[in-house]
Amino acid sequence: MTYTDLADFVTALERSGELVRIKAVVDPDLEVTGIVTRVVREGGPALLFENPSRGRMPLLMNLFGTPSRMAQALGVQDLGEIGERIADLLKPEMPQGLGGFRDALIKAAQLRNVPPKHVKKAPCQEVVLRGDDVDLNLLPGLRAWPEDGGIFLNLGLTHTKHPDTGARNLGMYRLQQQDARTVSLHWQIHKDSTSHAAIAERRGERLPVAIAFGCPPAVTYAASAPLPAEIDEYLFAGFLQKDRVEMVDCLYVPLQVPAAAQVVLEGWVEPGQRLPEGPFGDHTGFYTPVEPFPFVHIDTMTMRKDPIYQSIIVGRPPQEDGPLGKATERIFLPLIRLTVPEIVDYDLPTAGVFHNCAIVSIDKRFPKHAHKVMHAIWGAGLMSLTKLIVVVDADCNVHDYTEVAWRAFGNVDYDHDVVHMTGPVDHLDHASYEQFYGGKLGIDATRKLPTEGYHRDGGWPAECVLDEATLALVDRRWREYGLS
Repeated sequence: MTYTDLADFVTALERSGELVRIKAVVDPDLEVTGIVTRVVREGGPALLFENPSRGRMPLLMNLFGTPSRMAQALGVQDLGEIGERIADLLKPEMPQGLGGFRDALIKAAQLRNVPPKHVKKAPCQEVVLRGDDVDLNLLPGLRAWPEDGGIFLNLGLTHTKHPDTGARNLGMYRLQQQDARTVSLHWQIHKDSTSHAAIAERRGERLPVAIAFGCPPAVTYAASAPLPAEIDEYLFAGFLQKDRVEMVDCLYVPLQVPAAAQVVLEGWVEPGQRLPEGPFGDHTGFYTPVEPFPFVHIDTMTMRKDPIYQSIIVGRPPQEDGPLGKATERIFLPLIRLTVPEIVDYDLPTAGVFHNCAIVSIDKRFPKHAHKVMHAIWGAGLMSLTKLIVVVDADCNVHDYTEVAWRAFGNVDYDHDVVHMTGPVDHLDHASYEQFYGGKLGIDATRKLPTEGYHRDGGWPAECVLDEATLALVDRRWREYGLS
């Protein structure tokens, strides 16, 4: 089942015991962080704080906090199913026979249900506040960590459009509340919204912005996905939820937002204007420093009659963004294979907070093949920000970190099997000596071919393993002595 409205997903989770309502008054200033962090680390349920001490609406947290809930949010049993759907759509072969023709029709039907749909009326505009009536203090925004620079409105989906082409962008950026009508936009240099703002600023034009909270789950995920600039996030969200996303025109700015959103903020970014933003306790586990960033002055605030404000805690793993990152890992595997077809599988460890590490298995065919794959990954979209790449053979399970470590720690000659380079890194990277770029490392943990200069005539030594007869004997003894 897919969910085209956040409220429907909340109802489904409550019925299955995956959501708990908290009626006690809880403070969004630090206290919510303490509760949510503990619940996330214990694999606990989604939380609906009905009486936050700040704001005038319930606060929804930890919605995507487990792999199973993340999969349910996107209407699948396993996130790999979405990757398989994408891979199936990418198959170029002509249909063969009646069965192939039927499959082609199914593909066509999937694509027909993808484009967003324009509607004239929307739940997100049941209540309209304009001008001085706008009040961001209606939202139970969070101050998650002690040294945060103020209240942050996490999980807002920011809409902009290219000043020339009109192509829209949907992104998930951190938002600091500066006052009752002003929000800073942490637009990192690698993001599409940043380029939209730069074009408008060069022309001396202001840029329209709309920020939506509490959108359908597939839309919220799509905002976080590393899509190419030419792919409409709402096209992707429609594919994920197998239904067209209903969009409504904003009331004040020339943009569209999801009709099913809970709260929407509309306003403009004026050229050349900046405000200090930060500090902010980020998913790296460190505070990002104060920097000047653009801000949007909110002219219109719309919402449902009984809105829910959805947010997220950002901090050192594990946090709720872990399952979001794993969803990206599984969903985008077929697309990565389009660029680097020899890739068998890959894993982005949660501890690597998205850009710090990628483990890749390949079907190795020629000398230094692993090095070729490393450079291909460093040239692929936001994968270019990856700091450490470990390449292993196809028979290694990239999700088994013990197996990967055994190969990388003991089977690598670090004089010959390591690539070191300098390249772009994440805006949030606290370890680099220069902002925006730093050192990268690639480790070739594959079996070495004779043509790669490996000095042992017999190749890699065989693993020490017992023969099948001995293993069968041990199994029988194990059961006899009640050790199983």
